Amino acid sequence: MDQLSGVSSAWLWLDGRSLLLFTLVLLVTAEYLRVRRPSSFPPGPWAFPLVGNMFSFNPSNVHGDMTKLAEKYGKVYSLKMSGSWTVVLNGLSVLQEGLSKGDLSDRPDFPIHTDVLPEMGIIFSNGHKWKQQRRFALFTLKYFGVGKKSLESSILDEVIYISKEIANHKGKPFTLHLIMNNAVSNIICSLVFGHRFEYGNEKFLKLLTLLDKGTQIEASIWAQLYNAFPVLMRRLPGPHHTLQNIYGEIMDLMKAEINKHKEDWNPSEPRDFIDCYLNEIQKHQDKRDDEADAGFNEDNLVMCAFDLFGAGTETTSTTLRWALLYMAKHPEIQAKVQAEIDGVIGQSRQPSMEDRANLPYTEAVIHEVQRMGNIVPLSLPHITSRDVQLGGYTIPKGVTIIPNLTSVLFDKNEWETPDTFNPGHFLNEEGKFVKRAAFIPFSAGKRLCLGENLARMELFLFFTSFMQRFSFSMPPGVEPVMKPRFGITLSPIPYEICATSRKE
Repeated sequence: MDQLSGVSSAWLWLDGRSLLLFTLVLLVTAEYLRVRRPSSFPPGPWAFPLVGNMFSFNPSNVHGDMTKLAEKYGKVYSLKMSGSWTVVLNGLSVLQEGLSKGDLSDRPDFPIHTDVLPEMGIIFSNGHKWKQQRRFALFTLKYFGVGKKSLESSILDEVIYISKEIANHKGKPFTLHLIMNNAVSNIICSLVFGHRFEYGNEKFLKLLTLLDKGTQIEASIWAQLYNAFPVLMRRLPGPHHTLQNIYGEIMDLMKAEINKHKEDWNPSEPRDFIDCYLNEIQKHQDKRDDEADAGFNEDNLVMCAFDLFGAGTETTSTTLRWALLYMAKHPEIQAKVQAEIDGVIGQSRQPSMEDRANLPYTEAVIHEVQRMGNIVPLSLPHITSRDVQLGGYTIPKGVTIIPNLTSVLFDKNEWETPDTFNPGHFLNEEGKFVKRAAFIPFSAGKRLCLGENLARMELFLFFTSFMQRFSFSMPPGVEPVMKPRFGITLSPIPYEICATSRKE
């Protein structure tokens, strides 16, 4: 009996080991098939089981690493990210070809967004709803002055407010970050909410701090892990939940502003974007089903206000912070800008958009700041809505697309000195301003940045006004740090700067 029992135990042990071995082989085979590239699919680096290529990049230089991969695998290559296939587009011709395709206009759904946001607003909506929301936003922003003289005066009023704040420091070192964010944010807040926020408003400053933190977490490995393994990450603590709390606090502000508007809303006299959207909700309440699908409801108003506030605050303020840091680093360029402004505008009046044509060097410097600042290095993701032919490859439906803007803005075949701050990139031999085809900081195609015209106006008026009024320098003994802080946007590492009044 003991012998039979021993034989039986041995068989059970062997069967258990065989079952375990079989299971492991099955899992490895399944994972191999899962990470195997489809036929006619772009090449790319080998992907690790489960996590794919998520840990293949330097967290502070993802855009740079992705650009280097193009040298090995070509301008169209693939990665395994967030549990699904991703294709990275590099170089001007490839980006122009890809982003011009209507089949690449949609955005992918990310659990870290959909778990907390009730609607997709303007930036992450798709199809008919996206077209209707974008069209309405463009029309409404134009109605309230984007691209017109009326908004120009509002921006110049804000210049006076921030100039007083800067002058109060009397040339001593100060941190520009939140002041600049507040000033720029006040422009979009005036359009969306109908009012600005004072620089000392602690609640608003906290919100701006949260927005800045959110752009970093959004691009972190935590967000990628959440999107790849949402069921698991929902139950694990970490910065991904902080990001969702940030979303919640910003949405609370949007809801509070909307509720205030509803108290004294007059449909016949819209004051701002929220009023116009409330009118649009009312118009669509009794429309046909297909028109109701345009998404005009109060939840989507919250999200559209969220999108406009976030996008209208972060990118332009970050660009301006880069601009003043570059001027402190290159005082000879700053002096040349100031000499041009003195010759055209002088000190007796504020700048105007009409001055832009007569300030080619200043315009070239602003463009070079945008190129070198590379504010949104990987743009925002797209997704294929059907099988697409691109770069000689077949990219199936449902594949995420990353437009690598870095590969264009620093392309040695497009720029004479791609890694050097050189306003000459945008000047011809006669010193006249020339826009370059490879200048695409606002991306391209159907998803071109909604606020491009507003951003251009803000950048010119704020920067020119700063150069007219102040000279910027680093504190004594401090060298400017040009290495960026990686996130959805590339921002300068927080710094102190000195601003000396030129009138004195």
